[in-house]
Amino acid sequence: MTQWEGKSKGTVLGYRIFVFLMRSGGVRPAYFILNFVALYYFLFLPKVNKSMSYYFRQRLGYSKWKTKMALFKSYYTFGQTIIDKVAITSGVSNKFSYEFDGVELLLELLKEKKGAVLISAHIGNFEIAEHFFGELDLHFQINLVTTDMEHSAIRDYLASVTKKSAINFIIIKDDLSHIFEINAALARNELVCFTGDRYFPGNKVLTEEFLGEQANFPAGPFLIASRLRVPVVFVYVMKEPKLHYHLYARLAEVRHRDEKALLRAYTESVGLMLKKYPYQWFNYFDFWDKRQ
Repeated sequence: MTQWEGKSKGTVLGYRIFVFLMRSGGVRPAYFILNFVALYYFLFLPKVNKSMSYYFRQRLGYSKWKTKMALFKSYYTFGQTIIDKVAITSGVSNKFSYEFDGVELLLELLKEKKGAVLISAHIGNFEIAEHFFGELDLHFQINLVTTDMEHSAIRDYLASVTKKSAINFIIIKDDLSHIFEINAALARNELVCFTGDRYFPGNKVLTEEFLGEQANFPAGPFLIASRLRVPVVFVYVMKEPKLHYHLYARLAEVRHRDEKALLRAYTESVGLMLKKYPYQWFNYFDFWDKRQ
């Protein structure tokens, strides 16, 4: 079975093709070509299919036939979120619409002048969150805590064709200097965002039930967030039909220094999102560690 290696699949050529199609005819032609890309993934990635089949069949209870259909829909939807992200960040955003559910919560929290921690997941399309806030003329500084493992050629190409992101990246370092950057950002009443659903082999993990089965999660986001005396909010940006997106913000109401309770609240929250958006689970590896 597959494990997460810290970087995404894909080639610069593939991204160039989709960017050309979007600039020539908008998002729709790129969506059409995406059918063939999704079919390729469906036919020629047996290890990934096996991991995702476990998610659909064992965790969501899909039939064998429905699982096959779901695999294709998952690849297609993931491709759509990538196309949408490139379109929105390169200025082709006037055709997209946005819906907000809980953004007033962030406004109230920031009035307290403490900053806030956001925890998201590899579901939906969180990377376009800053454009949601732009639609409302809200100027939050978002700091994304991440690893510096993304394929550099793809990253550099996207930087050349998209607008410069206002998100500040805090890179996780062995010397733990990122902790000081996080505290400094919060002191400036900024938002610090983690993703809580991927870890590197060998890193410290916490185990919690997720969709009815025990799974490992990175300990860092939950240990750090539970010890900071700032509000913690679960945030997701989910793709709806057509060119519509829905942002959800939910306050995590748990005790200080209780990382296990925070993780439990997180897994319950992500689980609820996936029941509504089952094809937007984009962890294409053996998440429940069912290697055979």
